[in-house]
Formats: sequence, C-alpha cells, structure tokens
Amino acid sequence: MSLVINHNLMAMGAARSLDQAYGRLGVSTRRLSSGLRIGTAADDAAGLAIRELMRADVQTLNQGMRNANDAISLIQTADGALQVIDEKLIRMKELAEQASTGTYNSTQRGIIDSEYQAMASEITRIAMATDFNGIYLLNGQLSGTHDGTGLTSTGNLKVHFGTGNDSAEDYYYVTIGNSSASALGVGLAAGNSISTQELAQDSLDKINAAIISKDKIRAHLGAMQNRLENTITNVQIQAENLQAAESRISDVDVATEMTQFVRNQILSQSATAMLSQANSLPKMAMQLIGG
Repeated sequence: MSLVINHNLMAMGAARSLDQAYGRLGVSTRRLSSGLRIGTAADDAAGLAIRELMRADVQTLNQGMRNANDAISLIQTADGALQVIDEKLIRMKELAEQASTGTYNSTQRGIIDSEYQAMASEITRIAMATDFNGIYLLNGQLSGTHDGTGLTSTGNLKVHFGTGNDSAEDYYYVTIGNSSASALGVGLAAGNSISTQELAQDSLDKINAAIISKDKIRAHLGAMQNRLENTITNVQIQAENLQAAESRISDVDVATEMTQFVRNQILSQSATAMLSQANSLPKMAMQLIGG
C-alpha cells in the first residue's frame, strides 16, 4: 500500500471494522438486557411472525382458562341454589305425607297446605332470583338453543376457552333447566295442592317427579363442572407447551450471547486501537516532506 496523504485508507478500513464490531456489540447488549433473541423484525423476520402468533395464542389460552373458571363459579352458584330447592322439596314431601293421613281434619290440613304452598313459592323465588353476574340461572333462561347474535345472548350458555371458533375444540354449552315450582310441577302454579287427603296422596308422586327433575339438573351441572376442570387442565398444558415453544424461538441463550458479547467487545477495543494507530500514519508522509 502506497504512502499517501490524500486518503487514509488504513484508517477507513479500521473505522469500518470498528463500526461493524460496535454494531454487533450493540445487538448483543440489547439481547442480553432484554432477554430476547428477536427484538426487531431485522433479527429474524420469520421467527418474529411465528413468535407473535404464539404469544397471541398463549394469551388467548390464559383467558380461556379464566373463562372456564368463571363458568365453574356459575355452575357452583346454580348448584348451591338447587341444594336449597332440594331441602324445600323434601319438606314439601314431608308435609304431603302428613296431610295424606286421616287423623287431621280439614282445618288442620289447610294449615299444612299453607306451609306447603309457601315452600313452593320459595322455590319459585329462588329460581327467579338466582343469578351470576346478572345472568339468571334457574328461570329457564339458559335452556334452549344458544343465540349470540344480539347484544344479549339467549339460550344455553356458551363457554369459550380455545383459540379459535371450532365447536369440537374451542367451546361447549352449559344448559340449566327451569327450576321454578311450576316447571317442577308442584305448588298452586302447577295446580298442585295438599288441601285434601286425596290431593295430598297424589302430591307424593308429583314431588318425587320434581325431585328427580331437579336431580337431573344437578347431575348435568356436576358433569359439566368436571368437564370444565378437565378442560382447564388440558388448556394449562397446552399453554405451557406453547409458551415453551415461543421461548425457544424468541428468548436469547445467555451463555451463547455472552460469548458473542465478549468477542465483539474485544474486536471493538482492537479496532479502536488500530484506528488510533492508522490515524497517526500520515505523519510518516509529513516527515518525508519535511525532510
């Protein structure tokens, strides 16, 4: 290489090497400080696209678990109310049995029927009043076919927990039947009374049927709760594995990146030293001119 004064080519080359090493050092610093191998699309465009889709799915699955847990809370609320209704039906059967015997006169039987009807009214009140987050659970609102096209959904309750909208994978329905006294076939609303001995005897079968109907609702709710709990476990495993896959794509390997950091740090220091030396080389030409 000729000794010239118009261009300092050695300094230019050293500066270029310093710029490259310093740029790589900056990338390593960013990765180590953020913990991410992919910080910008320039790091890995395809990896970035895959990572963002995975991150969206992980967040969606986490929300799906919360949705399923909310549904379990709703089911437990309904089941707790049905347990109280169960107690009322048992008391009503006890009263019907009492009124069925011939040792009571009509006045006494009327008093028994008064409590009987009060129990039926309480069953209806519970069915009409039991709600979860403003959604009434036992008045028949959650039976029938689901329709979510309006501002307020109608029909059975749709529990969504998956990342898509496939009925086989991402959601299912919770149906809760009407548990009012009339729907169960007891009380005056259903034309049921124990004011006479014959009516009281007939009521025993009606109350049995009401208890069976109520038990079917509770059994369905119990099965749905078990299913939701299993769904949550499955979604947790899915989210965990997806998070692990996203980590393998996105997160930095600290040991490897630290090795690169030290290498780039040494190269930067070396290039800086050589740039300083290259900047002093034109002095040699000046010495020749001065000599």
